[in-house]
Amino acid sequence: MNEHASTGPPSRRDFLMQLGGGLGGIALAPILAGDSLGAGRRELDAGLHHPAKARRIIQLFMNGGASPMDTFDYKPELGRLHGRMIGPKEKPEGFTAPAGAVMKSPFAFKQHGESGRWVSSVFPHQAKWVDGMAFLMAMSSKTNVHGPGSYMMNTGFTLPGFPCMGAWISYALGSLADELPAFVVLPDPRGLPYNQKGNFSAGFLPAKHQGTVINASSPRPVPDLFASARYPFAAGGADRDGLALLRAMNRAHADARPGDTRLEARIAACELAARMQLSAPEAFDLSREGPAVRRGYGLDDPVTEDFGRRCLLARRLIERGTRVVQVWSGPQGAANNWDNHASIATELPPIAASVDRPIAGLLADLTARGLMDDTLVVWTTEFGRTPFGQGSLGRDHNGGSFVTWLAGAGIRSGASHGRSDDLGYRAAEGQAYCYDLHATILHLMGIDHARLTFRNAGIDRRLTDVHGRVIREVLAA
Repeated sequence: MNEHASTGPPSRRDFLMQLGGGLGGIALAPILAGDSLGAGRRELDAGLHHPAKARRIIQLFMNGGASPMDTFDYKPELGRLHGRMIGPKEKPEGFTAPAGAVMKSPFAFKQHGESGRWVSSVFPHQAKWVDGMAFLMAMSSKTNVHGPGSYMMNTGFTLPGFPCMGAWISYALGSLADELPAFVVLPDPRGLPYNQKGNFSAGFLPAKHQGTVINASSPRPVPDLFASARYPFAAGGADRDGLALLRAMNRAHADARPGDTRLEARIAACELAARMQLSAPEAFDLSREGPAVRRGYGLDDPVTEDFGRRCLLARRLIERGTRVVQVWSGPQGAANNWDNHASIATELPPIAASVDRPIAGLLADLTARGLMDDTLVVWTTEFGRTPFGQGSLGRDHNGGSFVTWLAGAGIRSGASHGRSDDLGYRAAEGQAYCYDLHATILHLMGIDHARLTFRNAGIDRRLTDVHGRVIREVLAA
């Protein structure tokens, strides 16, 4: 039965659907309906529970466990105690090997900016921006195993099956535009991180809020957006008619199964794909950027070209209405990431160099365009590393203390909160968990983390579970 059948004159909605026909109808549908991708959600742009400071977020995730005492957490005591066996005698749970001797950082540290922030020589470009950052110096995790640690930093839980932060934000606020996804993930082209796509999952939220994974290194970042040239019949009117028929069939199937959000997600994806046929080619075309911008992101250097390309794409996406973009550095596994077990001195510099100039370029570009006024940038990892050597030159996993920094909308420039102990092994003051980081991010986006809930299996679930406090020490007045 035609749901739009009527004995009277056609409504405005029916008239526009019939006038646009096929692909046009698919693209118009959510706008006319005012669903979560349309104008109705954009009314929440000012914030869901209170006025928002940030409209969008770019999260830079260093996969593998970036070493704090070799990057941002200067520990001169490691030099004094270098070579001494003062670590735990028994191998702690989650360590991959017994604790070795105390190991000083092989990298020189210097103070930078008016804030005097200590930064390692592996980050010379980010060091120039420390006065615009706020540092959480005593982040902790409840685990020092990659999979659970990555889940925890992304979803607030160490187990699979829970929605990630990007999905929660998409659910709460939707997108800023109808033509692009609300939540985009740009993984390392060498492979997905630990947990694969579980880090970008919508969990028990409606499936349409999961991260849209984009392969930025591909000539076609969004696969199958257009019909292959091998099938010339799948174009023009045939393409429009086929998509319209598919939508009608999917809608009938979904209406008969209201408890299953997967088909709703597929319908939303088809509708979004129709709109992206107009918007995506321009958004993903980095050749439109000038030479100076491309150089700023490091696209002229093979060391930085990949991460720089994804940072530049992140800027272009948030500029055009994507709400959350997550940029990953490093795949899962024993190489080409931040999991430096064998040798900090040889393994950390290459991965640090691949991101340092692009991150500085991103901050400079956002600032120049005025986007830092309403964009939040977050740099983090799943846990830290031990002050004790693994073998003789590497560092093992450590959930006791690591560093996160934030910059941009609503952040108090040059601020610092918390500190680790003299070795960088455990949080000493101002300990913060993922719950506190997530609560702070949600607060900046106009969301009270305790009020953003979704009922699942009889429980009102939250991103922050039963924990979390807003870290006001790093927020602007």
